[in-house]
Amino acid sequence: MSRFRISEIVSFLNAQRISGRSDDAEISCLLTDSRYLRTTDNCLFFALKGAHGDSPNAIEELYNKGVRHFVVQDIPEEMKDKTDADFLLAANPQKALRLLAEAHRKQFTIPVVGITGSAGKTMLKEWLAYLLAADRKVVKSPKGYHHPAGVPLSVWEMQPGDDIAIFGAGLSKPGDMQYNQAAMQPTVGIFTNIRTAHDENFTSIKHEIDEQLKLFTGVQQLIYCADHADIREQITNDPELKKIQAFTWGKSKESTLRLMKTTVQNGATTIMAKYRKDQFTLTIPVAGKAAVENAMHCWAFMLLMKYQHAMIAERMQTLPAIEKQMELKEAVNNCSVISDSYPSDFHSLQRAVVFLNQQLQHAKKTVILFDYPPCGNRDENEWYADIARLLAENNVSRIIGIGSAISQHADKFSIEKSFFPDVESFLEQFPLSGFRDETILLKGARTAGFEKIDNALQWKTYKTKLEVNLNAVSHNLNYFRSKLTPGVGLMAMVKAFAYGSGSFEIADLLQSWQVDYLGVASVDEGVELREAGIKTPIMVINPEEQNYGKMTDYHLEPEIYNLRTWHDLLEYVKRRTSPAPSPIAVHIKLDTGMHRLGIEEKDLPQFLQELKETLLPAGEQPAIRIASVFSHLAASDNPQLDRFTHRQLATFRRLSSQVQAACNYPVCRHLANSAGISRFPDTQFNMVRLGIGLYGIGANETEQQRLQNVSTMKTVISQIKRLPAGETVGYNRNHKIIRDTCIGILPIGYADGLPRKFGNGKGSVWINEKLAPVIGNVCMDMCMIDLTGIPAQENDEVIIFGEVRPVAEVAKILETIPYEVFTNISRRVKRVYYQE
Repeated sequence: MSRFRISEIVSFLNAQRISGRSDDAEISCLLTDSRYLRTTDNCLFFALKGAHGDSPNAIEELYNKGVRHFVVQDIPEEMKDKTDADFLLAANPQKALRLLAEAHRKQFTIPVVGITGSAGKTMLKEWLAYLLAADRKVVKSPKGYHHPAGVPLSVWEMQPGDDIAIFGAGLSKPGDMQYNQAAMQPTVGIFTNIRTAHDENFTSIKHEIDEQLKLFTGVQQLIYCADHADIREQITNDPELKKIQAFTWGKSKESTLRLMKTTVQNGATTIMAKYRKDQFTLTIPVAGKAAVENAMHCWAFMLLMKYQHAMIAERMQTLPAIEKQMELKEAVNNCSVISDSYPSDFHSLQRAVVFLNQQLQHAKKTVILFDYPPCGNRDENEWYADIARLLAENNVSRIIGIGSAISQHADKFSIEKSFFPDVESFLEQFPLSGFRDETILLKGARTAGFEKIDNALQWKTYKTKLEVNLNAVSHNLNYFRSKLTPGVGLMAMVKAFAYGSGSFEIADLLQSWQVDYLGVASVDEGVELREAGIKTPIMVINPEEQNYGKMTDYHLEPEIYNLRTWHDLLEYVKRRTSPAPSPIAVHIKLDTGMHRLGIEEKDLPQFLQELKETLLPAGEQPAIRIASVFSHLAASDNPQLDRFTHRQLATFRRLSSQVQAACNYPVCRHLANSAGISRFPDTQFNMVRLGIGLYGIGANETEQQRLQNVSTMKTVISQIKRLPAGETVGYNRNHKIIRDTCIGILPIGYADGLPRKFGNGKGSVWINEKLAPVIGNVCMDMCMIDLTGIPAQENDEVIIFGEVRPVAEVAKILETIPYEVFTNISRRVKRVYYQE
């Protein structure tokens, strides 16, 4: 275990110690996020600001839990009288964290592999660790630790006895890689790949590659794919990088390991490659371009480490499928289930339990945990005691342990518990009716037993599903937040089932990101969120007079869009038998040119006069309070109509100012929608409304490249048939076979949200990296595709839209917009939520 005395740490950080303590405590645990507190003993908390720390605000909370050692920029006022607290003052706690990692790293001379690139870091890291584990003790980055706060924490995991370290490093802005390199000091580098469009924080692809390459300062060997021309050129043109021993792979003859051919069969991929003068083949048990790329990097690394080909091939044929993300799904008996089969380490379990604790839809929380072997040299008794403490501290109600090892430690758990020797015993002895109105975390390796329990718990087993990437939602939210003037609030639109993605799950995530408001279309949508535990203020766009009582009960805030809705509200207030504890907050919608809902300019004087009559002297509580005044841009994404947008802006300024002037208190103004945020910064006012951009649809191609895909609609092949020429397919024999044809039947139809317009050759789906046309009419529950020339088998995955087939392309085929494609997806389609 890593250990330094406080006096040593003060020296490493060049920090000032402010403390009433005289001891020289030994520190073994570093913490940057209070949610992942593992032990208060010997813990040092770094008060970082930003997305990967929880800032000085967490210090008092941690102190109350027993933490006594802190690295801070300033001591919080409320902590200055805590004489038993130990404060190390550092000008930059983030830099201080790196300096401590540097000091720790200097104690080791083992190989350290640094991995960076736009994608593939997690799978490559896990595969390398798996391949090496048979004869080397491997330390690797915990799950999700590729960011600048995570890299030093990964380095801290290095212990005496480790043979090799494998760390991933991400890049979000210039300077990150110098920081990561200093903490990690890799001896071997692997550059996975580079995206086709540079991130907004970089001026070009070249700039981004230059920043990525800074991780490899001082490495002895560098592995990369020579087929990435931009990467290859910048490495070979750099005088310093040219000095590094390069091991390349790719299709070109110049590659050290030349990729000759790949063949996919039964979900496995056979790879043929040439190394030096010999040709070799190996098979990996997965398919896909990303899998091949990661396998080639692994192959190159193993050759670099002098492993014989026969051993490499033997180990690679059993490579595990790496599930990078947790899955959240609807489960039986009004439950939710989180499935997480990420490789077993304590950090992974911590993250899963914290994610479980963040779910507000159910008060009861259950963990189903398979045997969870200790990492490194940890004592098994201490290991399971730590797990028991983790569950108890995160409000877990019950544990169900499966396996002989965990069952031996049942006494460690003080919460409600049940233990079973194996999966079969659990399924036989524990009825599914034992789960009700709770959130369940299923944690273990993705074995056949794990799959059995996962499938048994799921409420929907329909193979057509919509995968929703919660990490992508977070990324998109923060992208738009970066566009806002400081102090401008954000309302996130979750109407229409969160654009088809799932209202509560998206709202819960947005609430954790502390958005200022949520927007829904109807009272029912708002009530559903409130009953699921959402506390964030909610604006209702289209309220109905008969629901004002329900809106008051559930603290929902109606939009007032004409004199009738205003008068309905006034009548409701008059009819109430008892006053509300607080004013009814309402949002005034103005019509500035879209001519949808909104108070027209001709009606505004009457509204303002009546509004003034509701006002009370300062200090008295009115029955109604204007929370905001807003309007909607009709064409903010269309450059050809920018003149009209500017006219709307001018109208809004004029009319909203009149509403503000009529009130004797501040009133928020908001106008910008997703496209307005990016294209018209002067429309931001006090708040913006983020809608389709949150779900990954940009206002233009440049912005689209900055956003991440959120939703992927998938299905499978139910059946494959081979038909001779002359046969027909589908209703009304609309598709005639003119040559011998292989067709596939998919369990998705217009009842799922796939329109009939997508049939008869107009639409196509993505399968095994090829497009297959949809033939014949789309049926209610099925459609047919032409598989001729495409290697495919029954149960193979089919993508309707997603990362590889953007929804915008599908919308264009259907002569519509992505909004309609998203919101037409039926509720019977299973939603599966992913989060790293």
